[in-house]
Amino acid sequence: MVDDRKSSSSSKTSIPAKSTDTVVVDELPSLDVDIERGTASSSEAPNDPFQLRDGILTEDEIACLRHRHKGKRVAKYHQRQNDLINSLLKPMDAHTAEAKEEEAAARLPVKIAIYASLISNFGLCVLQMYAAISSGSLSLLATGIDSVFDIGSNILLFWLHRKAEKLDINKWPVGGARLETIGNIVYGFLMGSVNLIVIVESIRSIVEKSNDDLQKFHLPSIIAVSTALGIKFLLFLYSYSLRNKSSQVRVLWEDHRNDLWINGFGLLMSAGGSKLRWYLDPMGAIIIASGVIIAWFRTIYGEFELLAGKSAPHSFIQLIIYKALTFSEDIIKIDTVRAYHSGPDYFVEVDVVMDANTPLSKAHDLSQQLQDKIEVLPNVERAFVHVDHETSHIPEHRKLI
Repeated sequence: MVDDRKSSSSSKTSIPAKSTDTVVVDELPSLDVDIERGTASSSEAPNDPFQLRDGILTEDEIACLRHRHKGKRVAKYHQRQNDLINSLLKPMDAHTAEAKEEEAAARLPVKIAIYASLISNFGLCVLQMYAAISSGSLSLLATGIDSVFDIGSNILLFWLHRKAEKLDINKWPVGGARLETIGNIVYGFLMGSVNLIVIVESIRSIVEKSNDDLQKFHLPSIIAVSTALGIKFLLFLYSYSLRNKSSQVRVLWEDHRNDLWINGFGLLMSAGGSKLRWYLDPMGAIIIASGVIIAWFRTIYGEFELLAGKSAPHSFIQLIIYKALTFSEDIIKIDTVRAYHSGPDYFVEVDVVMDANTPLSKAHDLSQQLQDKIEVLPNVERAFVHVDHETSHIPEHRKLI
């Protein structure tokens, strides 16, 4: 059975080739892969040399597990294992073809999501700034500032995406995928700085307030922000299903999600400052601005992880291990597999072992073919395949102290 409990950008694995029991693909940092390949009979699945299909549970078996005491977690685990095994057994060309089909199918919806957000944010910015200025509400001012930066976010992401596609490959050999990640970080810092100003201004208004007079209730501003709230909700629903199809749409989806909370809370606190207690309005602005800063800090942290080389999911590493193991009979061992982010996509490093007497031309061609297959997998930006004749040496690409 395939175990996907851990995640690591570097894996050493040991897999028995002839086993009718469960097959474990897990991270064992101190071990090498030593494969003794068996020959499958005509009745056995030709593309399943390790009998991974034996570990798949039927829907009826999973349904029975759900009815046991605490069986839902076990059933969920086995469902993940089924999905993982099916993914491992699927040809790499099928993974690539499915990714291209999904990308082609999502191209128009993604474009609609981007342009709809851009056009809508222009109109909503006017509405919310009108509401903030006409009412004098600090809570609505916080929502208005956020709407101004929404436009900046849309324009920045759109420009960076177009720029990344047109970068000179001679000047920027690794491509422009990291530009969007860097843009998100820069934008997040700007957003945090402006909201910090809102917090300072709100605190100043609370400290300098000398009476308990309520601010005037301004109905048009409430209607304007309510309209913006409704439009944001529609944009949120539309981008929700596309959030995993494009890094641009995911950032926009997070922005719409945050705006729902910001606009809704700002509306309540502004009305509360007019009808209940005066300090509710500046307190609302402080809470909104603090929430925006925290949300963007989390986004910035995640983007830094991508730039710093965070590991790919363990299930993806397992996929690379299995496909390298079964790529050719001439690959007798897998030494090391690493997969890590370099921006939104992955860099993949695979160290394979072939017989010392393998001709150089054959070793080169096989490793090049494997590299080409890996590089067209979804979310893979670059792949590197290194060929060796033994595994007793110190791991490659590691500095010696």
